[in-house]
Amino acid sequence: MSGAFACCGFAVTAETVVIAALGDSLTQGYGLPEQEGFVPQLSSWLRDKGADVRLINAGVSGDTTAGGASRVGWTLTPEVDGMIVALGGNDLLRGIDPAVSRSNLEAILQATDAAMVEVLLVGMQAPGNYGAAYKSEFDAIYPDLAAQFQTGYAPDFFAGLVAEGDPNAIRAYLQPDGIHPNAKGVSLIVEAIGPSVLDLVNQIND
Repeated sequence: MSGAFACCGFAVTAETVVIAALGDSLTQGYGLPEQEGFVPQLSSWLRDKGADVRLINAGVSGDTTAGGASRVGWTLTPEVDGMIVALGGNDLLRGIDPAVSRSNLEAILQATDAAMVEVLLVGMQAPGNYGAAYKSEFDAIYPDLAAQFQTGYAPDFFAGLVAEGDPNAIRAYLQPDGIHPNAKGVSLIVEAIGPSVLDLVNQIND
């Protein structure tokens, strides 16, 4: 609970918005001290903006869209008001057929629809090494599903790290594996995605 205020002689208690962040190692905070991970940094960013939100870290390292689809049901507990869906990176690493990834994400959004939970869908951009056709098919998944299910949409989890296309600049915000962001990288990611999460909170409160 976020507190109470007086209205017409009655005490009215405002509810804290609860949002589950369903994702993989990027959400879970791989390789970082707990407080430097995505969910804690996003929580701090939201608090600084005056939002009364509790985030649940539902990130599982190594998870694919299939893993997210298999556990979304028990992540959607009655207390959850909203969900950030940030999956697909491991599908890309494994070269999974984009049609399979699309089907899994669709199952996740069907479950959130059924639970009447508001969603922010966070996209992933495929690298070019699988070919133009693969990239085109994969990249289209997220805007297509966001439009179909009328969810919030953030086009790219890594948008905050794009530094005018300079790979050397981007590398400074990654851990030595070249995949996972370091603490400063997470901070930039949160700055970019945060406004979309704030929109999700406002939508829940409306």
